Amino acid sequence: MPQHGPWFIKDSNDVYSDPFIHVRLDQVIRPDGDDGQHVVVLMKPGVCVLAIDDKNNVYLTREFHYGIGRYSLEAVSGGIDPGEQADVTAKRELAEELGLIAESWEAVGSVDPFTTIVVSPTKTYLARGLTKTASNPEGTELIETVVMPLTEAVERVNSGEITHAPTCVLVLQAMMREKSLS
Repeated sequence: MPQHGPWFIKDSNDVYSDPFIHVRLDQVIRPDGDDGQHVVVLMKPGVCVLAIDDKNNVYLTREFHYGIGRYSLEAVSGGIDPGEQADVTAKRELAEELGLIAESWEAVGSVDPFTTIVVSPTKTYLARGLTKTASNPEGTELIETVVMPLTEAVERVNSGEITHAPTCVLVLQAMMREKSLS
């Protein structure tokens, strides 16, 4: 019986799969020794990019997201296509969603937006040295560009207005980098 941390997996069944997610149902022995089951949702890995101009303004998207049923302020985000490198995805998504090209890229790290049931690793980037180009959003994306000072974005994270986890992490990391340079 394979061990998964303090869990033991007795059986695993694929429940659903499409190009974006894969759902698996595991029959397990829980850490307390009881039998149980656990669902794991594997999402397509993604990227999140916070674009910052030379005046320390951040460029966010405002878009209605079907899953949460409301508009959300977020840094540029998107899924990594099979065979594509994360940095290539980040550059593509920044151009597609906001019509921006960045001269300077900093790979900040990775965020796990969910950790109990959903596996959705998200590579994070800060992009600077911005140049405008034509945007080319996907047909499902009706994106409004929102530009604000980094300090205001931090306030909106702290007030709960910005809730997208990778964006929250990037905004706070960008502010910490600014403070360390002062």
